Amino acid sequence: MKKTKMLKKNYEFRKVLSKGRYYSGEYIESLILQNRRKQNYLGIAISTKVGKAVKRNKIKRLVREIYYKNEEKIKYGQSIVFLWKKNKGTENANFSNIEKDIINIFDKAKVFIEE
Repeated sequence: MKKTKMLKKNYEFRKVLSKGRYYSGEYIESLILQNRRKQNYLGIAISTKVGKAVKRNKIKRLVREIYYKNEEKIKYGQSIVFLWKKNKGTENANFSNIEKDIINIFDKAKVFIEE
């Protein structure tokens, strides 16, 4: 069963972007907000300045796949928005670079379940 729902509405993104805690990696920025629910919410926003739709969708697919790969380790009750840094090109947008970035952000934010 999928434990994460996607953020889709503008007001959902705005709430996380305005009230969430900011964490930064080499390629990705993240804002994380506690939502007091038994469910996680994920949002991915990539500016059109990064590139055309094909490149933006590739980054979104990679971020989604990395998130779902680590979903079991994440605590409940998180609203997470990932943003691609505008000044970083998409040349280095490969699975391993993005995965390192996201794992590093999750470690900084302490959202992993401690075992």
